Amino acid sequence: MQHSRRVDRKEKTLAQLFNFSDLVPLSVSSVGPLFSIAATGGVMAAQAGWWTLPAIFILAVPFIVSSFVFRLMNRHFPHSGASYHWSAKIMGPRVSRYQAWILILAYFMSIPPIAIPAGSYTLALIAPHSIQNPVLQTLTTLFWVLFAALPLLLGAKPTATVTKIFFVVEILSLGTLVVAGLLSYNRLNVPIHFGPIPIGGMLVVAVIAATILDGWEIDSYAAEESKRPRVDPGKAGIVGAILAFFFYVLIYPLMFSETPISKLANSSDPLAVWGIRLFPHSQWIILIPIIASTAGGLWLTTYILTRVVFAMGRENMLPSVFSSLSKRKVPYFTTVSALAMTMLVCSLQLFFKSLNTFFGLVLSSAGFFLLAEFFLDSVVATVFLTRGHKKLPDVSINPHDHRVLTLAAIFSSVIMGTLLVAFFVFGPKAIGAGIDQTLIILLILGVGFAYLVGKRAKDIFVFHGSDVSESKTVNTI
Repeated sequence: MQHSRRVDRKEKTLAQLFNFSDLVPLSVSSVGPLFSIAATGGVMAAQAGWWTLPAIFILAVPFIVSSFVFRLMNRHFPHSGASYHWSAKIMGPRVSRYQAWILILAYFMSIPPIAIPAGSYTLALIAPHSIQNPVLQTLTTLFWVLFAALPLLLGAKPTATVTKIFFVVEILSLGTLVVAGLLSYNRLNVPIHFGPIPIGGMLVVAVIAATILDGWEIDSYAAEESKRPRVDPGKAGIVGAILAFFFYVLIYPLMFSETPISKLANSSDPLAVWGIRLFPHSQWIILIPIIASTAGGLWLTTYILTRVVFAMGRENMLPSVFSSLSKRKVPYFTTVSALAMTMLVCSLQLFFKSLNTFFGLVLSSAGFFLLAEFFLDSVVATVFLTRGHKKLPDVSINPHDHRVLTLAAIFSSVIMGTLLVAFFVFGPKAIGAGIDQTLIILLILGVGFAYLVGKRAKDIFVFHGSDVSESKTVNTI
């Protein structure tokens, strides 16, 4: 049986450098609203048309609820492994190891679908006639992967600083689009037609929406790098989740009402289609913000994955080299490995068309596993709020003080669980034959993963969560 242990300061711990003002831009930029719309809006429009809007709302409610659940869990169990660590403390190590597998799949599968568009959008901006050239696509993708590596390898503060710059660009761009859309409404508006309710299409859109409504949880994985680990992580996530939904509430109705659905459906960049209608002959006005949004999402999604893998390496679930830290307190081996694997997958996808379908199918399951992650988190929180405190005598919690949150966690578990099941029914039609078999194989492989890491895992690593004084200087060199 595994036992928890408190942190020995001589052990591998990250530098506590993040303020709340750092975590909020991380949470919002990790969502990448502009990139999310550009990457998924075409598929959503094809699957559900105008019914995309209520479909997003269906998932937005439990996701926003999840942000409050994450806040509660961070108060009690701040940890760079976040989800899988909470599961270990409440559900036990076996469930935790399987959840770790879900986390790895969810975030690694999310990275190549961000990296490749980053290269494509860049080519569309600087060399539009070469956008189908696999060599140039690979080189521009490599550029953004290397660019993402720089802030991550330099440390937490450089990552936060660069993110803030891209965050400002995205917020200003979103504001510009909204204002331009409102001013152009009388000139561009098209008939609104919902039509019959496409139940299957809406359910698929709701699962796909997991990829545009996640990302704000990055502050939970940054808990050990926060100066106030039991106070700030979770709060920034709530801000990020609410702002993300607010952005979609503004942008999607304008884009749909000013662009024929037929032009948006299955478009590789529906945001650019709308943007060109707003700014004819000035494609750069929309492409530059999309590139900024995509780049931010690339290194911040990688950040989440590296912190999860770092935590697993520290507990020997994975080889201990994954917990190696540089002088700047950066898990450098994990970061380089994640980005190298990303580059390998992207290169194979771009150069070998025979493998493109395979990788496309596998990477399309990212939304499913992201939703599965939040589903498991909601289940863990439900157990914690109803009976988990009895197993944790060192944790003070009165379920009567969290009655609303308990009901909300149960509600989220039911909605997300239903959507996961529904995806097996409607997913093949939306994504392609073989998606169900792919998901089942990956879920079964998780059992083997949990068994293997369980044989080598050490005790659960507990971060005590001491606050760092704002005036204290932390040396990371």
